[in-house]
Amino acid sequence: MTDTLQEAENVERVHWRSISAAIASISVVGIAIGLGIPLLSVILESRGYSSSMIGLNTAVAGIASIAAAPLATPIAMRFGVVWTMLAMILAGAVAFVGFYFAQSFWMWFPLRAVLHVALTVLFILSEFWISTCAPPHRRGLVLGIYATVLSLGFAAGPWLFSQIGSSGFLPFGLTFAFVMIAAIPVLLARSESPKIVSEGGKGGFFRYIWIVPTATAAVLVFGAVETGGFALFPIYGQRIGYTEGEAALLLTMIGLGNFLLQIPIGMLSDRIGDRRILLLICALVGLGGTLAMPLLTVNWHLMAGMLFVWGGVVAALYTVGLAHLGAQLSGRDLASANAAFIFCYGVGMILGPQVIGIFMDIFGPNGFGWALAVFFGGYIAIGLGRIAAKSSR
Repeated sequence: MTDTLQEAENVERVHWRSISAAIASISVVGIAIGLGIPLLSVILESRGYSSSMIGLNTAVAGIASIAAAPLATPIAMRFGVVWTMLAMILAGAVAFVGFYFAQSFWMWFPLRAVLHVALTVLFILSEFWISTCAPPHRRGLVLGIYATVLSLGFAAGPWLFSQIGSSGFLPFGLTFAFVMIAAIPVLLARSESPKIVSEGGKGGFFRYIWIVPTATAAVLVFGAVETGGFALFPIYGQRIGYTEGEAALLLTMIGLGNFLLQIPIGMLSDRIGDRRILLLICALVGLGGTLAMPLLTVNWHLMAGMLFVWGGVVAALYTVGLAHLGAQLSGRDLASANAAFIFCYGVGMILGPQVIGIFMDIFGPNGFGWALAVFFGGYIAIGLGRIAAKSSR
């Protein structure tokens, strides 16, 4: 009886040391990404490569991420979560420094592949670690903290880049140092890391996409909207009459909403019995904001206020989707589902810019909002269908 009570208390307790280690590790990696990714593009441009060639090299990141996602769980099962994360930290750090020494452009392709395989596995295992250590009644709060700290890390990277520039070894050495620092919290909390054991389940990786489709579809939509929206919003803003600076500030408002609203929305998700309802509300807000954009273009301040709320609520598709995933699965299933979650995010990253770009070519500036509306509308249909299916049982 005592053992049972202790076990229950352990489940309900927030393992802050373990959670903090995983969040700190992946957030330091986030700083490195925010610093390193623009650095690589600037260097390639300074060497005279065309935008299409830079884009081709960057596209390797998405392909590598999609290819790596199914491998994360088997590797972690074989070598353990901590040792796999440490190996990926080392591989990512070495690959990044390799860009400095690689003078031939073709060498940047395998280096980019290694870097993003490592980053993908790190994100999958970190999110699995965080979800596993967060008790059910606090999972939304914990993941909200994770999303907030990670977004702060991503924002800090470009600021560092603006301070140190792209010349010499310094930016590469600093990025290498940040990535290696990420190993420290992982080592300190290695005794509390989760284990992934085979539970005799059958079926391949891709079945996990369909086990919790409300979560995986949410992250696909978020990946499409975030990547495509951020890439093409400056163009959309200029076509509807904003200056380059005004459009950039609107993007800042979206990022600010993302940063400030994840913890409150995460806490709200802990109080809702069925997180699918909150995911559906997030998609409805996303659709409503998208449809309101043409009406608000005449007033920059109204547009900025709307995008602040819109950015935070849409970003919650990732946070709440991850919490919903953790509430439905555990153990190896959760690790594999986390991998499927990141896989779908990668698919969204590829789909978003393509679909939005095509819509803008066909329909002009309004195509930007219509393309986003298609993604949100599709998700709303999926969410309503899943909730209706549960109600009919």
